[in-house]
Amino acid sequence: MSSDTAPLLTLTGVNTHIGPYHILQGVDFAVPRGSLTMLLGRNGAGKTTTLRTIMGLWHASAGAVRFDGADITAWATPDIAQAGIAYVPENMGIFADLTVRDNLLLAARSGPIDETRLRWIFGLFPALERFWSLAAGVLSGGQKQMLSIARAIIEPRRLFLIDEPTKGLAPAIIANMIEAFRELKKNPDTTILVVEQNFLFAKSLGDAVAVMDNGRVVHAGAMAALAEDRGLQQRLLGLSLDQHQ
Repeated sequence: MSSDTAPLLTLTGVNTHIGPYHILQGVDFAVPRGSLTMLLGRNGAGKTTTLRTIMGLWHASAGAVRFDGADITAWATPDIAQAGIAYVPENMGIFADLTVRDNLLLAARSGPIDETRLRWIFGLFPALERFWSLAAGVLSGGQKQMLSIARAIIEPRRLFLIDEPTKGLAPAIIANMIEAFRELKKNPDTTILVVEQNFLFAKSLGDAVAVMDNGRVVHAGAMAALAEDRGLQQRLLGLSLDQHQ
C-alpha cells in the first residue's frame, strides 16, 4: 500500500487503563486520508478515551497508535500536536476571560494569524467576526463551539480530532455546523475524526464510520451503508438514525 493510499491514522490492539478501570480493550480501526470518519457508540463506550489516547493525554497500556506511518503511542502530547494533529475536546478548551481575537492568536502558535485563513474561518463562522473583541465567556454555547473549532483550524493541520461538536446545540446551530464542516472537508489534505451523538450530523457528513461498544470497535465501514441499514443501526446502537434528525 502506497503512502498516499495508506490510512493516515491506525489504532491496533489499543488498550487504555485509567486508574483501576480498563476502558479501551483492544481498539482496532483506521482513519482514511482526506476523509471525515465518525466514531459512534453509546455513552460510556470509550469514544472520548480513544481521542484522548490518540492525543497522548492518556497513554495506551498496550497496542499501537500510528500516524502517517510513525508510531506515536508513547509520544508526549506537544509532540503529537507538532506532528500535525489538533484536538477539540468536549469541554471546548477556550479561554473565557480572553477575547475571541486573543483566543485565536494564542492558537496560532507559528506566528501571526494568516489573514487569508482568518477570512476563510469568518466565512465558516461569521459570528466570530461580529464578536471579535468580546470576551469568549459571553458567547452563546454554539458560538463557543465555533470558537473552539476555529482555534483548532487557525493553522493547517493534517488531522482534526473533534469530540461532540454539536452537543447541546439548537437545531439551527447544528445546521450551520454541518455546512461549516462541509466546507472544511473540501480541502483534500484535511482528515477529520469526529465523536458525535447527533445522527443527522453523522449521516450528513461521515465518509467512514467506526462504532464502539464496551471499549472495542464492533463495526467499521462506510457511513452511507450504516445510514441505510436500520437493522444494523438497531443492533449496533440500539436505535435508528431516522429517529434522531
